Amino acid sequence: MRTKNELAKIVGKNYVSNSIEDCAKYSQDQSLLPPGMAEAVVWPGSSEEVGKVVAWCNENNMPVVPVSSKVHFHGCTIPKQGGIIVDLTRMNKILEIDTDNRLVRFEPGVTWEQLVGDLARKGLRPIMPLLPPGDRSPLTDTLEREVPTNVVYDYGEPMQSIEVVWPNGEIFRCGSASVNGFPDSKSRGANPSGPGLDFYRFFQGAQGTMGIVTWTSLKAESIPKIDKIFFAPVDDLTYAIDFLYRILPRRIGQECLLLNNVDLAAIAAGKGLGDFESLCAKLPPWTLILVISGLLRRPEEKIAYEENFLSQVLKNEFPKMGLADNLPGFPGLGRQLLPMLRKPWPSDVPYWKNSIRGGCQNLFFITKPNQIPAFMDIMETVAGRYGYPVSDIGSYIQPIEHNRACQVEFSFFYDPEDENEKAFVADLCLDAATTLLNEGAFFPRPYGALAPIIYERAASYTMTLKRLKGVFDPNNIMNPGNLCF
Repeated sequence: MRTKNELAKIVGKNYVSNSIEDCAKYSQDQSLLPPGMAEAVVWPGSSEEVGKVVAWCNENNMPVVPVSSKVHFHGCTIPKQGGIIVDLTRMNKILEIDTDNRLVRFEPGVTWEQLVGDLARKGLRPIMPLLPPGDRSPLTDTLEREVPTNVVYDYGEPMQSIEVVWPNGEIFRCGSASVNGFPDSKSRGANPSGPGLDFYRFFQGAQGTMGIVTWTSLKAESIPKIDKIFFAPVDDLTYAIDFLYRILPRRIGQECLLLNNVDLAAIAAGKGLGDFESLCAKLPPWTLILVISGLLRRPEEKIAYEENFLSQVLKNEFPKMGLADNLPGFPGLGRQLLPMLRKPWPSDVPYWKNSIRGGCQNLFFITKPNQIPAFMDIMETVAGRYGYPVSDIGSYIQPIEHNRACQVEFSFFYDPEDENEKAFVADLCLDAATTLLNEGAFFPRPYGALAPIIYERAASYTMTLKRLKGVFDPNNIMNPGNLCF
């Protein structure tokens, strides 16, 4: 009761709870990790209130776990050691949209649906990952470095300046947002680096392990004037990857991705375009999706140039690449899929990855594109050892930075009500991750049970990270149990 009363002095009695019902809502997420129970939940409404809550927790050695949306997948928001849940969903303001600099600054409680809608009214769009849940936080996705579907821009770092609450409660701004007069300064917070160190990189990873980010600025892009979507059925991954090596470094296309029949069927079925099982049977093993666009200036010329380049490459170098404006046997798919790539998954519709069995565990890593076929063979071997049908695994390949690298994602679907099935999928994913890691897969975001395996293999990195956390969070109150992920 003392904890609740003290926190109520900061956020108001209506925005703090220690009821079992409220705390239980935060005890687990959509991951396969075990639950944990917090002592209380607070809903601050400003950065200042977040700072005061964190300062009180620091003084009383109380763990702090921030939560920024209704949807979490990787266990980052589970209170592993109890403490206080800081629910940031009340902080849901888009603070500014700077059309000249193509920046948007917003708080952690803003959702993808909210961000996409508000930007569209200004003629802008965010660079976003593949069909994120509509009520998930884009700030969280950016901190956790979710890979976008758009490959033409050098957006290895879409996040610009941020504001963060340190573990002692102090409010700190990074980059050009730290100068006097922000947000009315000429710099407008458009640069994440300096003056001095690139502090913003300390906070990338799971929200809340070094501090709590209370707003961020993201790059945005103009909504294209003209779009054309192309599909290619793919039987030979190596051939398709060679084709991407040819076109993507030339900055051809906006969105570009490869989906296997399981993932594409789940997306199409979730939008009511057919039955999942029948779609799986009819779709090709893989489908390449490529969008070319004409932006604000001379859009027709841009489209004509890219179409001409593609036609020459297809004719002279890749005649077996059946790139067309629709997928054979699926008329109308292009009209349906193109707007979907620019929007989040609707929050009032079951999420596409959960629509098959109710739950989904993802395993993703970074590799060179030409190594993908070998990793596919490895996954097939591991799944065979467990008796998990390869035909049931969702697979997604996302080129990064003009196909310099790519993210490979495997999805394993399960019944969340079946504890044995959940344990089976957890064991399969851990075995697969370890095997892939031994063969050179790079896991930049090692969540859950994978984290200690990765950190053990990067001993010097891990020791430095622990020392760094000890400097900024000496009482280890920030999301304890998570070093980063």
